[in-house]
Amino acid sequence: MPDDDPLIHDPDGGMPRLLEIMRRLRDPETGCPWDIEQDFDSIAPYTIEEAYEVADAIQRRDFAELEGELGDLLLQSVYHTQMGEEAGHFTFDTVVKNISDKMVARHPHVFGDESRDKSAEQQTADWEAIKAKERSRKAETRTLDGVALGLPALMRAVKLQKRAARVGFDWPDVSHVIDKLQEEAAELVEARDTLTHDAMTEEYGDMLFVMANLARHLKIDPEEALRAANAKFTRRFEAIEDALAAQGRKPADSDLAEMDALWDAAKIAEK
Repeated sequence: MPDDDPLIHDPDGGMPRLLEIMRRLRDPETGCPWDIEQDFDSIAPYTIEEAYEVADAIQRRDFAELEGELGDLLLQSVYHTQMGEEAGHFTFDTVVKNISDKMVARHPHVFGDESRDKSAEQQTADWEAIKAKERSRKAETRTLDGVALGLPALMRAVKLQKRAARVGFDWPDVSHVIDKLQEEAAELVEARDTLTHDAMTEEYGDMLFVMANLARHLKIDPEEALRAANAKFTRRFEAIEDALAAQGRKPADSDLAEMDALWDAAKIAEK
């Protein structure tokens, strides 16, 4: 196909233009060598990265950047569907059909004859019931089947715990979770003093798992909470750097006591 193909260069070409661009990039004879070499495994990390960049733009309320990041994320879907079509697994059209069918099936109160007059809690319960039926059709018969291995570990921990809680495997209230957290913290101290690095890693993982459970009981999104804590740390440490820079110094020219005092000043300034 000639380089001056009108669809490729049509700014109003929409989705067909993007699909054709990806098809051309993957063409084994005339495409981009790097794009031709890629497969599902090599592209998956980029897909995850782009999803996080979308979340980052949303958190910063940078909607101009969000527009671009959403395009990058859409490109990832197009990339995977092009490779799927080449291998005979699926096409972009079948991907669109499947997600459209799923959305219609999961919203019978919008696209069917069910009443919309229900609480958010009932809607969530109905949604989970529909998803459970979908899993059963996929032969996912165990309680924890279908919780994606590729999720961030903290997010996956919460999802695993939610699944287990649905069948009654859960502490009755948050006090039991806090007791367990204290127990795991004590075991981590013991591991630090007496056990191997592998044992210490295991105990640390146990404590993080309980922390995820505590977040679930407190109705806190642990990923969101940790992102906020990261942002706060960045903001306050940069305040330390700014204060030192005003004196012509850097953190390496200071000491912990001085930086702690500047940290406390940054905390007070935020209140």
